[in-house]
Amino acid sequence: MAEDLRFVVKTCVGEENFIEMYPNRSNNFCCGGGGGYLQSGYTDARRYYGRLKVEQIMATKADYCIAPCHNCHSQIHDLAEQHDHAWQTVHLWTILCLSLGILGPNERAYLGDDLKDVDVFHPESEM
Repeated sequence: MAEDLRFVVKTCVGEENFIEMYPNRSNNFCCGGGGGYLQSGYTDARRYYGRLKVEQIMATKADYCIAPCHNCHSQIHDLAEQHDHAWQTVHLWTILCLSLGILGPNERAYLGDDLKDVDVFHPESEM
């Protein structure tokens, strides 16, 4: 499944814009927000457990971190806020919809200034 998701992301953003985290796939680090921990109320502990993910993301120097699930997105977004917004956190579906030209204006909240106004036009869909 990891390879399938990488194919989708590379197709949407371009292989030249895809930056791999290390370690990755089944050896990847947990963000610290899974298993219900995001809603547990132990914010300081959750952020502490996310420190490895922060280091991992920061090492990529990427502008965006794509998260496939809601818990990971919320945790990674919170971690970015704690680190002066060193990266933008987006859902996988946001990148899919943006690349298809169907991302609505109200769904652009997590995009950086470089992508907020991107409007992909597909001539074949014009009526």
